[in-house]
Amino acid sequence: HQKQVGPDLFRVFYTIWKETEAEAQEVCLPPSVVEHIDESECVFKLSSSVKTSRGVGKIAMTQRRLFLLTDGRPGYVEVAQYRDLEEVKVFSAPFLLLRIPSLKLRVHGRKEAFEANLKTETELWNLMVKEMWAGRIVADRHKDPQYMQQALTNALLMDAVVGSLQSSKAIYAASKLAHFDRIKMDVPMMIPKTTADTLKHKINVSVELAAPQAVDVLLYTPGQLWVSVSGGKMMVFDASSWSLIQTCQVGNAKLNCMLGVDKDQVWVGSEDCVIYIISIVSMVCNRQLTEHRAEVTGLALDTDKISHKVAYSCSAEGTIIVWDVSTLQVKKQFRLSCDRLLSVHSCSKTLWCCSRDSVMEVWRNGTLKQRTSFPEHQRVTLSFTLLLAEREELWCVFGDSTEVYIWHIKDTVRLFHRMVLPDCIGCFGMIKVKNQVWVGGLSLSSTKGKVYVIDAERYEVLKELHGHSDKVTALCSAEDRYVLSGAGKQDGKIAIWKVD
Repeated sequence: HQKQVGPDLFRVFYTIWKETEAEAQEVCLPPSVVEHIDESECVFKLSSSVKTSRGVGKIAMTQRRLFLLTDGRPGYVEVAQYRDLEEVKVFSAPFLLLRIPSLKLRVHGRKEAFEANLKTETELWNLMVKEMWAGRIVADRHKDPQYMQQALTNALLMDAVVGSLQSSKAIYAASKLAHFDRIKMDVPMMIPKTTADTLKHKINVSVELAAPQAVDVLLYTPGQLWVSVSGGKMMVFDASSWSLIQTCQVGNAKLNCMLGVDKDQVWVGSEDCVIYIISIVSMVCNRQLTEHRAEVTGLALDTDKISHKVAYSCSAEGTIIVWDVSTLQVKKQFRLSCDRLLSVHSCSKTLWCCSRDSVMEVWRNGTLKQRTSFPEHQRVTLSFTLLLAEREELWCVFGDSTEVYIWHIKDTVRLFHRMVLPDCIGCFGMIKVKNQVWVGGLSLSSTKGKVYVIDAERYEVLKELHGHSDKVTALCSAEDRYVLSGAGKQDGKIAIWKVD
């Protein structure tokens, strides 16, 4: 049964929480101390003045480290960064005929342990430091700084619980909040070596939102990562620091596709039938194209390397519109007979158009050149297609199949190759990077997101990467150096992978 906290106790808890927060904001560090810590670091907890093995002063806790703020003329003595800790424990230090509760920290690369006679504060600091240490371990393992933020919240909650209970059970109650210290060695928190070696960083796009959101589409433009989440919300991240620099609202419907156009525009296709044009410089939507009568499902540029002045858009009911990029006027429009048109690709003198039930090669005037139908059992599950023009291949994946279908575009009557992906129940995206194809899917054994790295020449799976707790819904490449994967709303994060 669920235990509830009475209003009086909660009032005390909340008051102490806010008072601690206010005290932390009022900590004024002298310039000689500030120069030793990062600009983003804040002191969240300060002990009373205590005797330590490195002098007398107050122990300060930031989101990255512990340091001693020495008494008298305030000075800085580094105690430890959390990732360098090797042991944290409580021990009794002899003092005359008494034994005083103290905290002992062993730090990587230092012979002498750090000891602090924290007296009645010892047990609380032991819990808080262990939680921050464990949070750092998990954050480093998953390349996800959000875990460190959660560990800090847990530590501050412990502080508030101990302050509000003022009883012998306070430390026991606070220990129940030691989430990362408890799970750091659990099997689910371990990362396979291949994944750990390839994963560079994680971005939590849902951190400012009320609930996790699915990552619908990803697009990289030089120096920027464009991310769409549910309900028309667009986020732009700095691609060097991966920090959020802008959010904007693009309609209120789900966004299906994005395309970088002419180095200064991003075109966005929406479920509300509109193509939104966003300025890369101002990050503001300054034009809407409203000619489609059904949801926009695909966007592509002409493969003419010289001009890049023609763009193609397709909508679910089969319409394809040819746009003059410079004037934003419709040059041509035609409609294909198919079941839910999903994408359009430009290749030489023809367009390749993929629907739920077939792949069509179409002349640029809209005349059908050839059509290839999928096997009957997979007609309603096509989720993504990838045209490898230089190899003259078309790759298709399905939402409830472990198979990758590959056709030669000069002979689509016969299936050229079929791959079966291991431990997979469905695929939802693909991208070509160098001589590899990366496929985003869902694992059969763990029902978590999975990224497959395939050798496009030998048709072999090179890597299976486990980085998401929900199916992988979006992929993009950053200058062939990194691949970024986004996942469903149970995960709500973007993983950044290193390309070999």
